[in-house]
Amino acid sequence: MNEILLVLSLLVIYGSVLLVYRLFGKSGLYCFTAIATITANIEVLIMVDAFGMEQTLGNILFASTFLVTDIISEVDGKKAAQKAVNIGIFTSVFFIVVSQSWLLYRPSASDWAQPAIKEIFSNTPRLMIVSVLVYAICQRFDVWAYHKWWAITKKHFNGDSRKALWLRNNGSTLISQLLNTLLYTFGAFWGMYQFPTLVSIALASYVIFIITSIADTPFVYLARKMHEKGSIPEGQQ
Repeated sequence: MNEILLVLSLLVIYGSVLLVYRLFGKSGLYCFTAIATITANIEVLIMVDAFGMEQTLGNILFASTFLVTDIISEVDGKKAAQKAVNIGIFTSVFFIVVSQSWLLYRPSASDWAQPAIKEIFSNTPRLMIVSVLVYAICQRFDVWAYHKWWAITKKHFNGDSRKALWLRNNGSTLISQLLNTLLYTFGAFWGMYQFPTLVSIALASYVIFIITSIADTPFVYLARKMHEKGSIPEGQQ
């Protein structure tokens, strides 16, 4: 059941990226970044067994933010992609402040939610702070690497900027995701799990990221095709 849910999640989440791009243009991708960043940082608290590996949830949502920056890099350029990264950073910091403020309130006698909220979000600051730092490092690296690969492919193909999209997409994302996996796993969970478990989480996460990185390539091609055909709402590209 977990395997089926993960595959369906990948299709739904990546499909949603294209849907918001089609409906709302670049603004939709910026909004998606904010939503995915918050949701992934909650979902990552859940541990599941799937495909013979112990892993945290949130990997697909985190991967979708790399899909978003790659799409924006491809059709709108480096500066626009960095704006998406900045939105994700601001969203994470804002969520830390708001979620921690919930724990300061004294609940009423009829409250039933506060114990569960406290149980979940009392561990959030460390995870979220690590997440913000790792997100900022890896996403900025991804945008930089994407355009480095683009310069290489453009030169190799005699100035043709459309060629080898798959190479710059996967070349940047796979390296960025390896960096993301190592920094986040050991930064967020060190002391919470035994070292073998951390290694298992890191390996499982990176295997998932390899799959999600390869799987997002057709979606980048589709997004570029939509942009070139003028399918994106006028004035929202």
